[in-house]
Amino acid sequence: MSAAPSAQHLVKGAAWVFGDEINTDAMAPGLYFKESMAVMAQHCLETIDPDFATQVRPGDIVVGGRNFGVGSAREQAPMALQHLGVGAIIAVSFSRIFYRNAI
Repeated sequence: MSAAPSAQHLVKGAAWVFGDEINTDAMAPGLYFKESMAVMAQHCLETIDPDFATQVRPGDIVVGGRNFGVGSAREQAPMALQHLGVGAIIAVSFSRIFYRNAI
């Protein structure tokens, strides 16, 4: 029998469901590299879901398929999701470099 989860480990929010191989280029578009993280985050995933950055709320959950975070080694990709307040990212599997950058 397992103990009930503590409040500090509980994540509640809407689920934003994406498919396989979501690219870091979509999470952190290169066009905004010279801008602040606040500006870059407002363009996070806009090529996949133009409403994501404006409608995601703190605590929301991003759900991906296989190889989430494939593509360029952009440490800004997990930072943009964090800046938007994403509470958790759940995927079938993660790209190695995205996984390392997310830590």
